[in-house]
Amino acid sequence: MTRRGFALLGRGIREQRLLFWVSVVGSVLFGFMTVADARVLGWATDHVIRPSFARGDVTEGALVAAIALFMAVAILRALGIVARRLVGGIVYYRLVAQYRRQVTRQYLTLPMAWHHRHPTGQLLSNANADVEGAWAVFMPLPMAIGVIAMLVAAIVEMVRADLVLTLVGLVVFPALFVINVFYQRWLSPKVAHAQSLRGSVSAVAHESFDGALVVKSLGRETDETNRFRDVSEELRDANIAVGRIRSIFDPLLEALPNIGILLVVILGVGRVASGAADPGDVVSVAYLFTVVAFPVRAIGWVLGELPRSVVSWERVESVLDERGSMPYGTRRLDGSGAVALDVDDVRFAFPSTGSAPAPDVLRDISFDVAPGRVVAVVGATGSGKSTLTSLLTRLVDPQDGRIAVDGVDIRDLTHDDLASAIAVVPQGTFLFDDSVRENVTLGGDFSDDEVWEALRAVQAAEFVAALPRGLDAELGERGTTLSGGQRQRLSLARALVRRPRLLVMDDATSAVDPEVEQRILKALAARTADGEGPTVLVVAYRKATIALADEVVFLDDGAIAARGTHAELVESSPDYRDLVNAYDQAREEMS
Repeated sequence: MTRRGFALLGRGIREQRLLFWVSVVGSVLFGFMTVADARVLGWATDHVIRPSFARGDVTEGALVAAIALFMAVAILRALGIVARRLVGGIVYYRLVAQYRRQVTRQYLTLPMAWHHRHPTGQLLSNANADVEGAWAVFMPLPMAIGVIAMLVAAIVEMVRADLVLTLVGLVVFPALFVINVFYQRWLSPKVAHAQSLRGSVSAVAHESFDGALVVKSLGRETDETNRFRDVSEELRDANIAVGRIRSIFDPLLEALPNIGILLVVILGVGRVASGAADPGDVVSVAYLFTVVAFPVRAIGWVLGELPRSVVSWERVESVLDERGSMPYGTRRLDGSGAVALDVDDVRFAFPSTGSAPAPDVLRDISFDVAPGRVVAVVGATGSGKSTLTSLLTRLVDPQDGRIAVDGVDIRDLTHDDLASAIAVVPQGTFLFDDSVRENVTLGGDFSDDEVWEALRAVQAAEFVAALPRGLDAELGERGTTLSGGQRQRLSLARALVRRPRLLVMDDATSAVDPEVEQRILKALAARTADGEGPTVLVVAYRKATIALADEVVFLDDGAIAARGTHAELVESSPDYRDLVNAYDQAREEMS
């Protein structure tokens, strides 16, 4: 643990070399001035205080000299404290900010398959609590280094003053370091357990907040509260175990230097009485032990923080060392307007969680879409429709096969070309706690005219104009001020404002009224007919929506079972006919 801890310290020092050494210089200056303070105190005792008692008056020159010396030392020590605390704090916060950004960038680089294997709460803990914990040791570190310099200077000064008193007092320091060794070995596994539980608490809390609607609608508040309570109490018990060990260690660390001071005073009185030492020397040595006693605790703080820092760093490093990135190519798409889509013999399976290979979610998927055409993907739940949309937008890559737009494999496209050419409107709509404008543009450079044009295309302009501040209206967390259909329309406008060349809609109008949905799809078709619209692939289940498509791809159990127009499939495929009729039959039964 100590070896890994010092390796981590070396890494942080290299990352912030200049500022770290500025803080260390400030800390060393503070340490030297603390020792100088003791020497000035001893000098003042022998040359100002004792002569004044002997003569019955105070020599003005000696008093002024003593005050000037004390003031000079105090000013320099204050400068050292400012440099140590201020610059040392900057080092810590810069390291935290730097590695939070690195972890976040790594999250963006890693493929969705990796994210599927890691709970969101754990990822939040890695980027927040673990990063902070990894570098927490840097808060006391400059002071601890300054304390080491102070100890060296103090020992030199104490030896100069009285060797015997110094040897007696220094007996406590080896005991101090021995206690630290046992402390680390005892504390380390308990800190690791507590740090792991922090991620578990974050995961449960995130799930509870994310599933608030399900929890409340099904009356599961008590169960969810109990689930959170159980993991929170486990974390509480783990932290108490850590605190119990620290409660034993801290008093020992506090007591040992004080025992040294007591021994120095007791022995010093006898040595002054016997004439073996001057009062000023005893005062200097005792004072040095007094002022060194508390700063020495900084060494204990560093050693005490090392186990937590090492454990936190290993959790952060496990993310940074992942190599499952999804590299982009260098190809760019020529021209403008709708693109042709080719899906050639695609196979996909999610990563296996056990020894047996995972079954294929999609297999032998091959179809093509001409530029500007609208294709509906239809299939029962679990047939692979959403997985197909993830492949088309390259959220994941297939194990076999090829997906190309205008003849270019999407894996060969640059990141910018892929993002600008293909837009997806997912099944689950997410809106940010921001204005309508920001939710549509997401910080992109789009004019208000372009935003309104996209809103009109998705039949959202009317309700946005009716909001109190129009485009500047705040939507609340996850767009809670809007209905489900309104949220879906804003999500669709977010895609259209970017003028994609291929638009993938994964059941993106399920919460929209059928009449409004028809107007949206007809508006998209009109834009395509004018040469401005995209090629559209829509996952659909409503018969009226499917009928608007130029062609239908029917998925069944991860494979293409049939392909053709809606009318052709109704005639030729009983499974397709039963599926698309099921929705209308259910509506008739409910009515």
